[in-house]
Amino acid sequence: MKLLSYILVYRRFLLVLLSVLILLPLPLVICTKEAECAYVLFVVAILWITEALPLSITALLPGLLFPLFGIMPSTKVASAYFKDFHLLLIGVICLATSIEKWNLHKRIALRMVMMVGVNPVWLTLGFMSSTAFLSMWLSNTSTAAMVMPIVEAVAQQIISAEAEVEATQMTYFNESATHGLEVDETVIGQETNERKEKTKQVPGFSNDAEKSSSKVEMEKNAVTGTKYRSKKDHMMCKLMCLSIAYSSTIGGLTTITGTSTNLIFTEHFNTRYPECQCLNFGSWFIFSFPAAVILLVLSWIWLQWLFLGFNFKEMFKCGKTKTFKEKACADVIKQEYEKLGPMRYQEIVTLVLFFIMALLWFSRNPGFIAGWSELFAQYPGFVTDSTVALIIGLLFFLIPAKRLTKTTSTGEIEVASNPATITILLPILSPLAEAIHVNPLQILLPSTLCTSFAFLLPVANPPNAIVFSYGHLRVIDMVKAGLGVNILGVAVVMLGMFTWIAPMFDLYTYPSWAPVISNQTLP
Repeated sequence: MKLLSYILVYRRFLLVLLSVLILLPLPLVICTKEAECAYVLFVVAILWITEALPLSITALLPGLLFPLFGIMPSTKVASAYFKDFHLLLIGVICLATSIEKWNLHKRIALRMVMMVGVNPVWLTLGFMSSTAFLSMWLSNTSTAAMVMPIVEAVAQQIISAEAEVEATQMTYFNESATHGLEVDETVIGQETNERKEKTKQVPGFSNDAEKSSSKVEMEKNAVTGTKYRSKKDHMMCKLMCLSIAYSSTIGGLTTITGTSTNLIFTEHFNTRYPECQCLNFGSWFIFSFPAAVILLVLSWIWLQWLFLGFNFKEMFKCGKTKTFKEKACADVIKQEYEKLGPMRYQEIVTLVLFFIMALLWFSRNPGFIAGWSELFAQYPGFVTDSTVALIIGLLFFLIPAKRLTKTTSTGEIEVASNPATITILLPILSPLAEAIHVNPLQILLPSTLCTSFAFLLPVANPPNAIVFSYGHLRVIDMVKAGLGVNILGVAVVMLGMFTWIAPMFDLYTYPSWAPVISNQTLP
């Protein structure tokens, strides 16, 4: 038993050691560069699948092993690890860090929610819109981690407000019943035994109410658990949690830097088809933004119908007095916003640099008019979106903050998405498109976008895991809701491919920048 316990403790170390030793005969017996490369590939694959080492550390092993086996020099291996899109990511990280440091993301989210009002239906849409907008520029993980505490506070306030309303109504009912008893005794003035009979009847009625209340309490304990007073409260919490998880993923579709899958696709596409200058920040946004908006609205409708039903009369009521629950909800959001205080100098600088970055990205090479990259026409292809990101990133270090202010820590965030899936698919799909003589974008664009549709399970992506950790959801809830959003996502992408995306990139024509494979070269 003691040996077994040691094996369990050192299982990761033993797995790494065995992987290296068991496969070692491959390069020793077959003394070729191909065998040595295969050895490195198999070791990395085993460690990647088993996660005996962190994925990021495993990915660095070729940088160590290729030079040791003489497969590639260290300089060439290093250049493969650091490419143009890494510079783009560095600039975006500088922007995201400044936004989070000065709590600008929280101010934006709360302001957008305050704009749509406190009606539960529109409140959910407000949270989804603000989350999707933030996820365009921040990582999906950090966005979900930032918005969920606000959503949880609002949801709990709504539940407590309903409890207070019911308690007030019960108190009023009891007082009315007591007052009715006193009038009955004074006016009628019956004998003691008759009064006793009446007195028995009233407590009997009160006991019925208590039994009814106890029944509700029993339902609460048996069906929804101690957190929820009713099934409706539980459904509302599920709705808000899933709306944050899904909108953070949907928002990331709209920008090249929004998800790792988008970045990996852009890097792969630009490396394989360097002559194509059709994909940049602006063109990506133009074709993906309509799809994201449609999917966001459809997801909102689907989740509302699935968990709370869709009451159009309640949705579009105008000019009516707010309920106690809505006032309580508005108070929570207002209090959270007031805690931020007036907008500070650092937030203003960050916001200005954010708009400058977005403007420069969109205007670099918009396609329908000449962009500012034409100023460097003598160096075609030298200026990219990474150039803009680095300029703005440097400004964050050059522009001083007037004073240091205390900020609220949001905890440590690991950026993660679905990079493994898209990394495997792209090298397969690109040659396939070339072999069948189809525009590669016609296959690669929908594949990249659909890879991000990880809505089904808690482990599918970090936003799902974050909202699942709050305890409102079961796996079956995520499966039911996520299946619908997955289907909607694929449908919206296919709609876009056959409507506005096809003419943007001339998808039905084989482009000149893609290699031509003759029939003789095909196997």
